[in-house]
Amino acid sequence: MTTETFEFQVEARQLLQLMIHSVYSNKDVFLRELVSNASDALDKLRLAALRGDVPDADVSDPRIELEVDKDARTLTVRDNGIGMSYDEVTRLIGTIANSGTAKFLEELREAKDGAGADGLIGQFGVGFYSGFMVADEVTLVTRHAGETEGTRWTSKGEGTYTLERVGEAPQGTAVTLHLKPADAENQLHDYTSAWKIKEIVKRYSDFITWPVRLLPEPGGDGDGGDGAETREAETLNSMKALWARPRDEVSDDEYHELYKHIGHDWRDPLETIRLQAEGTFEYQALLFVPSHAPHDLFTQGYQRGVQLYVKRVFIMDDCEELLPPYLRFVKGVVDAQDLSLNVSREILQQDRHIRMIQRRLTKKVLSTVKGLRTSAPDRYATFWREFGAVLKEGLVTDSENRDAILAACSFPSTHDAGEPTSLQGYVERMKDGQDDIYYMTGESRQAIENSPHMEAFRAKGVEVLLLTDAVDEVWVDAVGEYEGKTLRSVAKGEIDLLGAEEEKSDAEKEKQGEEYAGLLGWMTEHLGDDVKEVRLSSRLTVSPACVVSDAGELTPALENMYRAMGQEVPGAKRILELNPEHQLVKTLNRAWTDRRDRAELTETAELLHTLAVLAEGGRPKEPARFVQLMADRLERTL
Repeated sequence: MTTETFEFQVEARQLLQLMIHSVYSNKDVFLRELVSNASDALDKLRLAALRGDVPDADVSDPRIELEVDKDARTLTVRDNGIGMSYDEVTRLIGTIANSGTAKFLEELREAKDGAGADGLIGQFGVGFYSGFMVADEVTLVTRHAGETEGTRWTSKGEGTYTLERVGEAPQGTAVTLHLKPADAENQLHDYTSAWKIKEIVKRYSDFITWPVRLLPEPGGDGDGGDGAETREAETLNSMKALWARPRDEVSDDEYHELYKHIGHDWRDPLETIRLQAEGTFEYQALLFVPSHAPHDLFTQGYQRGVQLYVKRVFIMDDCEELLPPYLRFVKGVVDAQDLSLNVSREILQQDRHIRMIQRRLTKKVLSTVKGLRTSAPDRYATFWREFGAVLKEGLVTDSENRDAILAACSFPSTHDAGEPTSLQGYVERMKDGQDDIYYMTGESRQAIENSPHMEAFRAKGVEVLLLTDAVDEVWVDAVGEYEGKTLRSVAKGEIDLLGAEEEKSDAEKEKQGEEYAGLLGWMTEHLGDDVKEVRLSSRLTVSPACVVSDAGELTPALENMYRAMGQEVPGAKRILELNPEHQLVKTLNRAWTDRRDRAELTETAELLHTLAVLAEGGRPKEPARFVQLMADRLERTL
């Protein structure tokens, strides 16, 4: 047969060098590309056979075979799929060599800039040329199903390539790579090694539809050096794409095994979530909610995201674009029929398909978590204990799904010490005339319940949400309200919980205000470096004093959080509230009225303010002075 030699165009040489040296960051993916091409060829053969387009084609045993010759240092990837004609080889493999090189370069440049690269992936020439990363020479022999004549294409990836018609060739395509020497420094492995081939296939091609078989090496174990005749080919891939099989055909144990494999966990998942989208854009998802939070869930280097497959071919391990950060604990697989990837399949382009998948998966996970509250309360309790804090991050960052996140959330409250509540449950229990949803943040439930700010609420039986996670300081301000009810901190602004029958008359309020006006003014002036105002309180029933923030100001805990993140926050003065019914405050007022110039009153005012700071878990501004004042005062009482 006549062999024709062709020269690469200048642009084609540049592109080929780009493909070999720049496009792929991991040389192992060459085998993924060749196996993926072989799988596509088998898919096309199956479709053509169903339509009757290739009546003489052999469809009895569709397969992909890998054959190694260590002596010759060759690796052959062979399939018995649809194959190619001479013209198709010229056109498809010539995507780089002949046809539209300049246009291809432009498309590649656009793909690298983030635009869609639809049509680049799947063009045989693109993935095929990745073989030159690991080979000095590549030979392709192919025969289209139903034809009698085959084609051989050969190139060293430099200046030329050859095309030749061959009389005898098996149906399908065989790509033989004449491998470069192994070079560990350049991450070029020994691809004649069986364990390395198995590793790559298991990682990238484990779930493709067709069997990938590693043929026995010639001269292996056996009698008289004929081991190749006595040993069987080894199938390397499981072909068990559980997400593509009907639910009733897959056992829970199989799901759990897949989760343990991809989640690197030895425990069973808490919940399994299946999702299948059909129509113009098809994809399948199999997601898992772990039963325990990983120790590094809140660290900066935590690897989040699910595994991404395209047509069962592995693309990337932790695809962050498919789920928002607050669902980073979810593990699983998304398998799409087509996605806009860059030319090397290694970078996901931001397009509407990705955003559509993310929206759908997010809503599915949130609805599943919400459903657990009623269908499996024990499992929901486990979920909330392990992942509640991270889920609440979405209340700050994801306004689109805020209502769905709130519906999936629960919060400890004073209503039940052992059972958290939803916001819906809180609203249903609100007292007549109550317009706000009350909450308080703190380090622990015990610290909040013992806070002076809670006294009036406890006395009146008004429910308060007890929020102890760091994110609680932020999301309550971001959300603001629920079903028209304002979220209101019991430690901010003025609170008046007295019922109408117990409300003091305006005359009584005015008289009490006049009675304490002098003391409040004096304390405001004396403590002016530390407080914005001293006023009478309606939230205290037992404690003499407490400190509160203005409604629009940051809490001390939130100030500390911002400073820990390296953000400078100017410290805001707070308000000191006095309980006019407490004996200490009454005595202080009488002492100020009778002996306003005595130094003991100044010390008492300082102590009262510091005690209020301590009561809410704060620290004295000057601990040494506070200790000295307390010691002197105790000494005088003995």
